[in-house]
Amino acid sequence: MRLPFFYGWVIVAVVFVSMAIGVNARTGFSLLFPPILEEFRWDRGVTAGAFSFGFLLSAIMSPLLGRLMDRAGPRVVMELGVFLLAAGLLLAPLTTEVWHLYATLGVLLGGGSVCLGYSGQSLFLPNWFVRKRGLATGLAFAGVGIGSIIMFPAMQWAIETYGWRTACWTLGLLALVVLAPINLLLRKRPEDIGLQPDGDAAPEASATPKPSNVVDPAWASIDWTLGRAMRTTRFWWIAIGYFFALYAWYAVQVHQTKYLIDIGFSPTLAAWALGFVSLVGIPGQVALGHISDRIGREWVWTASTLGFAACYLLLLALQVVPSPVLLYLMVIAQGLLGYGLTSVFAAIVAEIFQGKHYGTIFGTVMLFAIIGGAAGPWLTGLLFDIYGDYTLAFWIGVAASLAATLTIWLAAPRKVRVVAGQMHRVPVAG
Repeated sequence: MRLPFFYGWVIVAVVFVSMAIGVNARTGFSLLFPPILEEFRWDRGVTAGAFSFGFLLSAIMSPLLGRLMDRAGPRVVMELGVFLLAAGLLLAPLTTEVWHLYATLGVLLGGGSVCLGYSGQSLFLPNWFVRKRGLATGLAFAGVGIGSIIMFPAMQWAIETYGWRTACWTLGLLALVVLAPINLLLRKRPEDIGLQPDGDAAPEASATPKPSNVVDPAWASIDWTLGRAMRTTRFWWIAIGYFFALYAWYAVQVHQTKYLIDIGFSPTLAAWALGFVSLVGIPGQVALGHISDRIGREWVWTASTLGFAACYLLLLALQVVPSPVLLYLMVIAQGLLGYGLTSVFAAIVAEIFQGKHYGTIFGTVMLFAIIGGAAGPWLTGLLFDIYGDYTLAFWIGVAASLAATLTIWLAAPRKVRVVAGQMHRVPVAG
């Protein structure tokens, strides 16, 4: 069967739904965190460590997923993710010991979500778009926001009404029923099935070739393997930047709900705040993704990392003045700006190390990113246990956000390939 030339947008729709469920299943740990603490009375750092432990597994899996993507394609990777995620959620209600929590909501849920989430989808989605890469990624990843505003209030209601175990069972069944069938529609790249990137129709044989967006032909001509990439400073600037970005992201994401409850907000309002972060992230991801196609990835990355820095500062201010206005500003900074990271996360690596080994290279970069995502919640919980509040931990989050900003400017994807809106910078051949 001949697939339509706009099949890339079908891919975007499938990724949208997978992200809505897969990412939010992991983020929902923030809602499960308070009732699990209340039931088992474990230390906060130990309990939050289950989330971090899952991230460590994700870090180990990420390079392997990149290789699996390069060899077997997205359908194998995504169905593996569905199985792991559903298994973690369906088995979590059997928890009676700490290691049970680490095995289910840590290992299985973390392993499944890395396949279905930003890391797994970014291994192949950039292949389907060039001119519209930021916009398409922003639209696909906006599924997280739509899913969160539906899932988080429903999940909080289920937790309060039926308990956290029933909430886990329900979410696990939802993942199996919805995601297993639709992920069969995925394909790795348009050229493999006779299509073109950006939803373009196949060109006529006599058509004039499209102008190249390559600024550095010598760099772009290299067949980038993982080994070659790791011998460049650009690879390491990206790895460091992604480490700090995910540190800042997940430290606040895991601890925000409990922190807001601690300083006087109701559990329901705290849950809605978490959901609205992702909701306002929808226009942020789409708009910033589109803007990145016009002005460049570095500028959007900067806006997003500074959004996380502002989020931490507003959380610190809320400890002194628990004002709804400051809460709304925190939500906007974290969601509207911070979540814009997702629209350029894959594009930055693709534009520097584009090629047949992109999946392996991106997967290895994500090893460092996910270690950062694991370190954030764990260290934040540990610092709370030591000092009795989040002040020092949140200041570290500010510093991590600023460090992430600097490193991507040093990696400079704009000096290898420019975005569509900056094509005038490319010298005309001849």
